[in-house]
Amino acid sequence: MRWVRMQYQGQVFEGEWIGEVVKTRDGREFRSADVQWLPPVVPTKIIGLALNYRDHAAELGLPNPEDPALFFKPLSSLTGHLAPVYYPAGATHCHYETEVAVVMDRTCRGVAAEQALDYVRGYTIANDFTCRDFIRNTFRPPVRAKGYDSFCPLGPALVTKDSIKDPDVLEIVTRVNGEVRQSGNTRQLLLAIPDIIAYLTSFMTLEPDDVILTGTPKGISPVYPGDQMACEIEGLGILVNPVAPGLVRVGNDELTRRKS
Repeated sequence: MRWVRMQYQGQVFEGEWIGEVVKTRDGREFRSADVQWLPPVVPTKIIGLALNYRDHAAELGLPNPEDPALFFKPLSSLTGHLAPVYYPAGATHCHYETEVAVVMDRTCRGVAAEQALDYVRGYTIANDFTCRDFIRNTFRPPVRAKGYDSFCPLGPALVTKDSIKDPDVLEIVTRVNGEVRQSGNTRQLLLAIPDIIAYLTSFMTLEPDDVILTGTPKGISPVYPGDQMACEIEGLGILVNPVAPGLVRVGNDELTRRKS
């Protein structure tokens, strides 16, 4: 099943996405072309793993981490399918990172890897958009590089775990303006999804709808305003987002567009 969150005429709805129609829990139907897509879940936290694919670490000239390299994405970085990702003014090297996002189903702590998938609600696609201009010291968490508003597109749908036989063997493809830029498979993960959950819950509590970003394979490349990113994962769909010129907030004024 594919569950989505959407906005229509100022109201937020949840429902099942079937073909070209979204059916809400109360029986209403909307054409998917008529709605504004929202992230399919509202988590309490978004936890990411860096360098969790061997080939991605190699392309960056970095060693494989001895322990999982973790970071948080702020909730304010979330955005939905088809929404723009805003390129920071003055930046020169920003890129997509297509990743399987694990969505938790219930509160858990101290979970063994063998039982970890019992606590999973489903999976979706994340684009861990990153600006390398702001990664100058690998020993510091890349908060600014990964934390801008709009830097975490998520969606288009939450695919329930019963629809995915094995999340550790999913094909990943990223296209920019229709050109294939990235290709990989979750079988290349250094730390598999059950092991990620076991590791995280060894020291923190995961809660319903919390999101885990599992890492990206080799193939990152720069994108710029005007480009369109399409992040595709087998069984999960295609998450599409255009890249737009950056935004700046002046005092308490609304966000306004500024050319990069």
